[in-house]
Amino acid sequence: MLDYALLDALAAVVRHGSFDRAAGALNVTPSAVSQRVKLLEERVGTVLVKRGQPCVATASGALLCRHTERVQLLEAELGGAMPTFTSALGAARPTLRVAVNDDSVGTWFIDAVAAFCVERGILLDLVIDDQDHTAQRMRDGSVQGAVTTQAEPVQGCRSTRLGRMRYLAVCSPAFFERHFAQGVTRDTLRRAPCVEFNPKDQLQKRFIRRITRAQIDAPLHWIPHVAGFLRCCLNGLGWGMCPERMIAPHLARGELVELTPGRALDVELYWQSWRLSIGWLDDFGAMLRVRAGEFLDQGRGT
Repeated sequence: MLDYALLDALAAVVRHGSFDRAAGALNVTPSAVSQRVKLLEERVGTVLVKRGQPCVATASGALLCRHTERVQLLEAELGGAMPTFTSALGAARPTLRVAVNDDSVGTWFIDAVAAFCVERGILLDLVIDDQDHTAQRMRDGSVQGAVTTQAEPVQGCRSTRLGRMRYLAVCSPAFFERHFAQGVTRDTLRRAPCVEFNPKDQLQKRFIRRITRAQIDAPLHWIPHVAGFLRCCLNGLGWGMCPERMIAPHLARGELVELTPGRALDVELYWQSWRLSIGWLDDFGAMLRVRAGEFLDQGRGT
């Protein structure tokens, strides 16, 4: 029989990335968390956590994390059907932990899911990561669902296309005159400062390769904040790839201009979640597919 106090400690370490933060979440000491994880490792006979900054699950640890999360969701579902039921793993109110990219959160995801979460009493726990990397969160067992660019289902999961987000390369009119008055070329792109969200953000590099057929290293601003990223472009610090839905008003007012009109980048998004049938999680996925159609382009990307 698995000891869920030990499994809870493991899941908390993987979820929060450190023993100290896991201890704070569980309201125990870091030493107690460490002892519980060590005891669980001894019982199953293998290392479950790679200690580091952050701590990450091993393959065996990820399996146990997924098991723990599924049990918590099943007990939350049971609690919804039986109000007198008290789970040993926590409150009956379900919490959905989703990996999603910041651009989606800032443009459509919250609008799409809010009504469903209010109606069903679901709490959201969003893990922000680049859309090309959110599927890894499914593999390590730290989330129950992910908005991702990966179409191929993660093992044990199902994958459904949501639609595509369109990104435009934009900058302020003054920045364009300063850096691109002679055209958007290899030389001008090499000298013009660019805004990137973080090292995982590949959209600007994809745009440059598409325009120039070359790998070009431009001066970079690192702005890991979606609103701050946009402010950089508006204030003439650099150019960047911004979601069309987010910048449409700024383009209409002339506060931003496209570097190359008609040369957008389309990013296909998919919803991945566990194949295990859990009523409200299945309903969430079905709802998200429908609501995404209201916010995302349903044509195929370019």
